[in-house]
Amino acid sequence: MPEVELLLRSARVVTPSGVRPASVAVRGERVAAVLPYDCEVPGTARLEDFGDDVLLPGLVDTHVHVNDPGRSEWEGFPSATLAAAAGGVTTLVDMPLNSIPPTTTTAHLDVKRRAARGRTHIDVGFWGGAVPGNLAELRPLHEAGVFGFKCFLLPSGVDEFPSLSPAELERAMAETARLGGLLIVHAEDPEHIDGAPSRTGPRYADFLASRPRAAENAAVERLIALARRTGCRVHVLHLSSSDALPLLAAAKRDGVPLTVETCPHFLTLTAEEVPDGATEFKCCPPIREAENRDALWRGLLDGTIDCVVSDHSPCTPDLKRLDSGDFASAWGGISSLQLGLPAVWTEARRRGVPIAALARWMAAAPAALAGLPHKGAVEPGRDADFTVLAPEKTFTVDPARLHHRNRVTAYAGRTLYGVVRSTWLRGRRIYGGPAGAPGDARPTGRLLSAVPREPAREPAAPVRTGHRPGGPATGPAPDPGAGVPQPAATTERGTA
Repeated sequence: MPEVELLLRSARVVTPSGVRPASVAVRGERVAAVLPYDCEVPGTARLEDFGDDVLLPGLVDTHVHVNDPGRSEWEGFPSATLAAAAGGVTTLVDMPLNSIPPTTTTAHLDVKRRAARGRTHIDVGFWGGAVPGNLAELRPLHEAGVFGFKCFLLPSGVDEFPSLSPAELERAMAETARLGGLLIVHAEDPEHIDGAPSRTGPRYADFLASRPRAAENAAVERLIALARRTGCRVHVLHLSSSDALPLLAAAKRDGVPLTVETCPHFLTLTAEEVPDGATEFKCCPPIREAENRDALWRGLLDGTIDCVVSDHSPCTPDLKRLDSGDFASAWGGISSLQLGLPAVWTEARRRGVPIAALARWMAAAPAALAGLPHKGAVEPGRDADFTVLAPEKTFTVDPARLHHRNRVTAYAGRTLYGVVRSTWLRGRRIYGGPAGAPGDARPTGRLLSAVPREPAREPAAPVRTGHRPGGPATGPAPDPGAGVPQPAATTERGTA
């Protein structure tokens, strides 16, 4: 194979067919072949031998708040994408809110792309937003290359991104179905939140009571009913309530076009260990009890939950109200873009979950969700995006060593398994190296656009069955894109 320029060798390569010793041949920016471990080095190809470190596909994080432009003091494209690279993430999709303006029109999308162009260390795509009054903007945004539309069912926390009423939600779902698009939803019901106890102060138990599981469960039930009625493809964001799993599993068995994500903090942290006043742990929906965490893991393992993504939602330290420890007034969000892989691996390892499962949940499934056919797996034809991980090595989280713009983290002081040795984007090392070198420090990431499918002439057929909600699904985790045509993605080359 004289055209091969690079050969990456490891005793543990995670491929779609399993983990095995292999040598991965790279031609240009793509994987050319997965060869036997001891194959001859082709032609003048450069060999990188990682020994026993694990070669994973580059992670795909479809839930990141970069906050740029407008609130770049909270984060920003340079810091967010460098932190992502340090955490083994090679592709992210940016949320449409917390930046100013929000990504709710094509003009605002252009502003977002100008802010990102030439400033990203990894590949970046964009979600659009569905808000009151912008129904007519959904088609132009879809055609302009957003990967789907995000909406809230209750106040988002920022005035410029209001929530949808039940009637507006149904109209947005019907329009999204006509476009063949994807609606991603912050699923908490406002009536349940309004009816919950509301107290100020530092007690985490009071904050937890203010965001009950019932709010998520009711919102999920409503989404399932509307997805059945409209045929809209729906994705449930950051599931924290394990009580919703039987509803979700039954809907999936019925063929409702539904996918689900959860986040590292819901899989690794528990309410019992959150100290009063420790507002770095605040997020919405909240970190719940240990038994809830165990049930979320079961939902991952049985395929009810498809993806694990960060919901990286940073802010400036003052907004976390660290001085008063008041959970009610603190900004809700966990910064974990750099730490998601080792955090999840630490808990997975403790539970005996193989590392190949993380590649499915944190690379393959998010890539399929967004419609990124060249991302998410180590196999011929995919982008040569890789994470090299030392899974048996540990480190203690030191906020000073994080690349996030603001280094407030719920993981401070924790010892985690899994050291990211290096990260590779399209065959180029962008982080790490044999001697801890920073890799290619230039921001060489590209901006990604979804290629929209032909709009459906009629909304997708609604799902009608007589199935009643039951227990969780069984069997291997499904591909969240299975049976649903996915858009390809185009790239816009970044400039150094």
